[in-house]
Amino acid sequence: MAITTTKSAFWKGFRDSAPFIFMASPFGFLFGVLAAEAGLIVPEAFAFSLAVFAGAAQFTALQLMQENAPLIIILISALAVNLRMAMYSASLTPYLGDAPMWQRALAAYFMVDQSYALSIVKFETEPELTAPQRMAYFLGTNGIVAPAWVIATAFGALVGTRIPDSWGVDFVLPLAFLAMIGPMLRTPAHIAACFVAVATALPAAALPYNLGLIVAGIAGMIAGAQAELWLERQKTKSEAAQ
Repeated sequence: MAITTTKSAFWKGFRDSAPFIFMASPFGFLFGVLAAEAGLIVPEAFAFSLAVFAGAAQFTALQLMQENAPLIIILISALAVNLRMAMYSASLTPYLGDAPMWQRALAAYFMVDQSYALSIVKFETEPELTAPQRMAYFLGTNGIVAPAWVIATAFGALVGTRIPDSWGVDFVLPLAFLAMIGPMLRTPAHIAACFVAVATALPAAALPYNLGLIVAGIAGMIAGAQAELWLERQKTKSEAAQ
């Protein structure tokens, strides 16, 4: 169905994002369970998801909280994990930059991987969309995912304390990270960043205050950027030689 109004743009984004509920709900539930095991009560877990609304950053912060890491380390680590959102925002600026400030602030809050991926494809393939229609589509992509994430978090926190310790659900946290990272490794630069970060994280685990995570993240970002530059130079040389 073609987008002809702002309302139809919102509902198009709503429908396009519907399949992601099957990913957001289990992850939200898992976060709630782990939050309960970390000692957070249901309102705290609910407020955590509502205020932060960033899956990877929430899991990172929760793990560091369980390890009694300093607050500044928790904040820096959570921000480092979500640095990609800055690149997402810059990428969407040509399409949403003309919207009013309050709408851009709202879009920044709702910026997640799914909303960005759906929106950038829609904006590039349908350049005739107006700025209000683009914003409506973007917000529509969170119309079902955001409530599902927050509600699943509260439900997970509600039943989390009732799950026997013998089930050992702690192992699910690293699995959740692997499930989130895997689909993001789309280019050689991404893979280089991942492997350098992993290789750095192992010896850096000995650093105090859980600084190893930040050191590994910085090393991974540098490696990814250098790999991207090297690949661009090789591509330029190849095109010049033809």
